[in-house]
Amino acid sequence: MVKLGNVCTVVSGTTPKSNHLEYWDGNINWVTPAELKDDSDIIFESQRKITEKAVADTSMKPFPAGTVLLSSRAPIGKVAIAGVEMYCNQGFKNLICSEAIYNRYLYHYLKSKTDYLNSLGRGATFKEISKNIVESIEIPLPPINEQRKIAAVLDKVSDLIAKRRQQLDKLDELVKSRFVEMFGDPIINSMHWMEELIGDSCFVTKLAGFEYTQYIHYGDSGDVVMVKAQNVKNGKLNRKDLSYISNEVSNSLPRSQLAAGDVVMTYVGANIGDVAVIDDEYKYHLAPNVAKIRPDAEKYNSVYFMYMLMFLNSYVVGNSADTAKAALGMERIRKLKIFTPPIGLQEQFAAFVAQVDKSKFAIQKSLQKLKMLKSALMQEYFR
Repeated sequence: MVKLGNVCTVVSGTTPKSNHLEYWDGNINWVTPAELKDDSDIIFESQRKITEKAVADTSMKPFPAGTVLLSSRAPIGKVAIAGVEMYCNQGFKNLICSEAIYNRYLYHYLKSKTDYLNSLGRGATFKEISKNIVESIEIPLPPINEQRKIAAVLDKVSDLIAKRRQQLDKLDELVKSRFVEMFGDPIINSMHWMEELIGDSCFVTKLAGFEYTQYIHYGDSGDVVMVKAQNVKNGKLNRKDLSYISNEVSNSLPRSQLAAGDVVMTYVGANIGDVAVIDDEYKYHLAPNVAKIRPDAEKYNSVYFMYMLMFLNSYVVGNSADTAKAALGMERIRKLKIFTPPIGLQEQFAAFVAQVDKSKFAIQKSLQKLKMLKSALMQEYFR
């Protein structure tokens, strides 16, 4: 084991004064922790740019291509590699590797230690890891050729994981393309289907605030699953971190009970406009910030209806004056205009979605196995 300070030079950065306009919108890369993404390992270009005057006036020091970027606050533990020379703000403790340590080996090591890095955070207002803390981190350091071999294996598994995610994204795009092919542009109703408002033939409701405060008490187990905003994502019910209530409580609030075929939609919050169709796997009940829409089964297939809402909500929320504060109240949902193709055509689309879902399920299983393999390899290499 060696300390990082013995094999790396740890450097940070600074932020030019924001009120000096001459410091900004130049052509020099200046990266922030928010730009480090889990699905991207190399950063070639920053979102914001600074000018040569900013560099000169603040005595900022660049770090070279190949430097391992490590966010040291807000949040701690995001990792990437600089693809070009760049500068950064003070939210980093970056590592310029010596000849003794391979940067991609260090990158994978740090990626495997997110929880450990967060445990090293210090500070009352917000947690941060200091330069001294980073320099004192001990890391297993096999010979450089062995480091390269380890990194190559982890790179290969990471590439396979990325490809599986890309396959899932492409299947999602395929379904959306098929929708437009069958029904036209839902924003302008390019195929001139009969139109109506959601409230004309759908029951739209939510769990009232007083009902939640007076009657709802979450449990870690129970008879009925509460569908919270975090459980509604990209057309699917996310069954992580579920909360439960009893049958007795759910039956006392029948208006907000959910049935198979209901469509749920988040109407406020960070993931506003996300939708999903309720299945028959569990008993479900509405939680706050989620609306229930029960389509007329003679007019609408629930899967078709959900995808229609996906298109409409992306347009409505995306065109709000302030998307951070956007909200879709019940009356606004009821007044959304939808179109009504023949039910047989809707069911053809739903059958197509079911076939795509089968393909996605197989890819998701493969993806999960690859994630488990990568985790096992990291434990073996970095224990």
